[in-house]
Amino acid sequence: MINNKPKVKIGIVAVSRDCFPESLSVNRRKALVEAYTKKYGKEETFEIYECPICIVESEIHMVQALEDIKKNGCNALCVYLGNFGPEIAETLLAKHFEGPKMFIAAAEETSKNGGLVQGRGDAYCGMLNASYNLKLRNIKAYIPEYPVGTAEQCADMIHEFAPIAKAVYALNHLKIISFGPRPLNFLACNAPIKQLYNLGVEIEENSELDLFESFNKHAGDARIKEVAADMAKELGNGNKVPEVLEKLAQYEITLLDWVEAHKGYREFVAIAGKCWPAFQTQFGFVPCYVNSRLTAKGIPVSCEVDIYGCLSEFIGTVVSDDTVTLLDINNTVPQDIYDEDIKGKHGTYTIQDTFMGFHCGNTASSKLSFCEMKYQMIMARNLPREVTNGTLEGDIMPGDITFFRLQSTADAKLRAYIAHGEVLPVATRSFGGIGIFAIPEMGRFYRHVLIEGNYPHHGAVAFGHWGKALYEVFKYVGVDVSEIGYNQPAGVRYPTENPFA
Repeated sequence: MINNKPKVKIGIVAVSRDCFPESLSVNRRKALVEAYTKKYGKEETFEIYECPICIVESEIHMVQALEDIKKNGCNALCVYLGNFGPEIAETLLAKHFEGPKMFIAAAEETSKNGGLVQGRGDAYCGMLNASYNLKLRNIKAYIPEYPVGTAEQCADMIHEFAPIAKAVYALNHLKIISFGPRPLNFLACNAPIKQLYNLGVEIEENSELDLFESFNKHAGDARIKEVAADMAKELGNGNKVPEVLEKLAQYEITLLDWVEAHKGYREFVAIAGKCWPAFQTQFGFVPCYVNSRLTAKGIPVSCEVDIYGCLSEFIGTVVSDDTVTLLDINNTVPQDIYDEDIKGKHGTYTIQDTFMGFHCGNTASSKLSFCEMKYQMIMARNLPREVTNGTLEGDIMPGDITFFRLQSTADAKLRAYIAHGEVLPVATRSFGGIGIFAIPEMGRFYRHVLIEGNYPHHGAVAFGHWGKALYEVFKYVGVDVSEIGYNQPAGVRYPTENPFA
């Protein structure tokens, strides 16, 4: 089984201007590492390394530090200004390090005992020069909102950088595997691939016939019984069509084997699959439940060959370190549900702040309040029911969510949106994997971000509020801040919003 979870080891390199005491940077670096270890301890997917070399106004020191962090397996970098810092050497370190990087600086510690004489570091000033030099050399680096702090505060900054670093690293080592062209009339799932390469992502495009051939070759696979039993255990009483489990198990094994055989030199994989219209009649089932299971294993699978939806899911998985889903921004909430179950009971949401997020059955069981594996109702309107079995239905569990998407426009411009909201603990009275979502000022966001930005109908959903990290990821990978939409609070006008409305 592929390990699809990135691990990041960040090397902390202290820098010092030669007219400042080197000890300031060295001792402050040691205090920073101690503070981080004390507060966050050992983490499974994020590790820090204290580089023993302090760069003191020297390109030779820079090379030595670079070689040291590479030798010790660091794939992320923190340049730490313990004092003013050597703007050339520290910038060259960032230039030559291949991986996500951040810059932070030490605050002054005390005025006592000459603390602001021999113990003053002026890193507050040095950070300005660092930012200037990064721009001068076109070097991308993460700089926190307020990048100057005590050891404890800088430790928190590094910890906030962790999901950003993991996402940036993972994108540079990701392969998206797609099967088939998008379904007819789904031009919204068009995916100009130029920006994928700009992001460092590889893509392998296959026909659904290739997948069908591989599926047939897995008939009678010795692992099918075990996987089917695991599915039955997961579903429990929600297993409404047990006769399809072995076919679903065969399909899951097919996808996992394909991933192992085709990931090539890339560390991480995500899948964009064509799930209709011919899938049902040829495979004899729908892939929704299997898609949900792979997504739960950390291998996101998007529906309808939505490549940028798949990419968004992957980013959300890495940032949140949790299962995500991909949903249609689907339908309005009926007035009676709003009046009976939402109005006055769940904050101050208006009916325009609410909508239903839905897809046929790709949401993992762990993110559903209840679930049933059954037939796909929409497809069964035109096909025999028996070939539509395999979807996963249930109301999405209530709680905080982040609705987001990274997209390439038709003319290959990167664009993104992020919105914080929640899934309400309100019964949907509907079918599929579905939930009632509430996002503050959703009506305006829908019109002036989603429609105005020409976004497709799919949005990725991360469970929890992850907007801060996602925003920084999008900035880091090259999305212009003017192209990152979010749900503006009431009273803050969108550029396209009629001021007289």
